Amino acid sequence: MAALCVPAGAWAQAPSAPPIRMALIESMSGAFANTGEAVLRNLAWAVERVNQRGGVRTAQGTRLMQLERYDSKGQNEEALSALRAAIDAGAQYVLQGNSSSTAAVLSDAISKHNERDPARRVIFLNYSAVDPILTNEKCSFWHFRYDAHADMRMAALMEVLKEDSAVKNIYLIGQDYSFGQAVLREARRQLGVQRPDVQIVGDELHPMGRVKDFLPYATKIKASGAQAVITGNWGNDLTLLVKAAKDVGFEGKFYTFYGNALGAPAAIGDAGIGKVIAVADWLPNVPTAQSEAFYQAFRQRYPKPADDYVHMRMQLMVESLAQAIEKAGTPDLIAIADQLARTSVSLYGQNGTMRAADHQFQQSLVVGVMDRQGTPGVKFDVEGSGYGFRVIRQIRASQAEQPTTCKMVRP
Repeated sequence: MAALCVPAGAWAQAPSAPPIRMALIESMSGAFANTGEAVLRNLAWAVERVNQRGGVRTAQGTRLMQLERYDSKGQNEEALSALRAAIDAGAQYVLQGNSSSTAAVLSDAISKHNERDPARRVIFLNYSAVDPILTNEKCSFWHFRYDAHADMRMAALMEVLKEDSAVKNIYLIGQDYSFGQAVLREARRQLGVQRPDVQIVGDELHPMGRVKDFLPYATKIKASGAQAVITGNWGNDLTLLVKAAKDVGFEGKFYTFYGNALGAPAAIGDAGIGKVIAVADWLPNVPTAQSEAFYQAFRQRYPKPADDYVHMRMQLMVESLAQAIEKAGTPDLIAIADQLARTSVSLYGQNGTMRAADHQFQQSLVVGVMDRQGTPGVKFDVEGSGYGFRVIRQIRASQAEQPTTCKMVRP
């Protein structure tokens, strides 16, 4: 299993201790390769920022961060193979997120490995796998999630949907695995609470990453009479779905978790103006000078429109790791995990705090609606598409917080 080392970049002084080795395990090939490459750019930028200011100060000396990537090929068995290779290569921090199924497998494997081999423990940093179970029934001392989980994201979308009186019929569609199932389950529950007047006219799951033609699904959506679709689809499964909906003439809204990136805005085009709604931890058009400076800095680093995929939470995750390592004052991973469990970080005006009870990051959320670049509130577009997202709702961290059933077991 080959690993590509991301260059450490410039630093203020020569490091005096071995690097902090971080292993990114993601799909770098196959149907979701674009998502893996996009994550790599975000994390590489975050690592560069830490190293350029001198690295991480520890009792053992100054240490640079070193990011290595491993290709899971979108398969859980490949991810487990990559995990073994990363541990054998000396990695102590495993980063993954683009699949809750894979995250669950890795979290379980890491917990078992850490118990069997305490001399080579690793910590799991999760930036995107949002199945709620990961910080509830299956929570782990070694797992830390930096994205809002599916129930938190759904609640944010409902803040907008509950006021959308034009929607009387809704179609639910998602990927047939743990995350997609969790999204539709929570959509049904929250609709029953927030919009009991709405009728669910479609409720289906489709194979993940294997559907090449979504026209049959889009045809059913249009025929159902739905005024809106709720979906947690991501990657090509979202892009192809919204493109097919456009092709069949569906004129309803899409309430999405990930409709703001990776080709979706360009695919749907003008048909999405005022109709594609997305929830995120941050959007480029958040109306603050600090947010704009953050986005401009990313675009300066990655100027190609195709590389325009930036997530604040991934930056905060790397910053929190650097903070925890410095505060621990020891290379012992239990001590570092204890510090991670109570980190509070801020970057360009965005803040977040890890909740020790379940290792679920608490942060503000935003909901945006797609519009043409240049309209009020849409200074920046997405991936050179000419379309961006205007922020229509900002939700404080205290509002976004959800209860947990986690029974954390400390080693």
